[in-house]
Amino acid sequence: MKVLGIVGYSGSGKTTLIERLLPLLTARGVRTSVIKHTHHDFEIDRPGKDSWRLRESGAAEVLLASDLRYALLHENRSEPPPTLQALLARLHGCDLVLVEGYKREPIPKLEVHRAATGKPWLFPDDPHIVALATDADPPGNTPKLDLDDIENITDLILDYAYR
Repeated sequence: MKVLGIVGYSGSGKTTLIERLLPLLTARGVRTSVIKHTHHDFEIDRPGKDSWRLRESGAAEVLLASDLRYALLHENRSEPPPTLQALLARLHGCDLVLVEGYKREPIPKLEVHRAATGKPWLFPDDPHIVALATDADPPGNTPKLDLDDIENITDLILDYAYR
């Protein structure tokens, strides 16, 4: 399983890029999983539902399952947050994992940069950034792809994943 980070500041288009890449990767036979990190609390369960009630009652984990999908809800409670490596270990059956966020992790990364955000580049200070997807003209020699050139970004990812 190969791992590639998709990093950039909020509003740069990381999720949109991943959303556009997934159909092309799937069409090319690459079984792709995604880990998305958020700095905010989130809820995929709804108050009052059975699974929510079980978590609120103290269950460490609740696994929701149907014929179409399953979701494991794990409560960290007093545990430290899981590391990226611990989360990766939970994934199986995929060829490639795209990791959105975790921009400080020492994994190969594609930086997504949109000029309109006014944010600085990450790549000059991160030797793990292997390429840039951007609508700007970055300094230096790091490989650059147009943010809207999804075919070539997909090719770059596949070149990375299968070298």
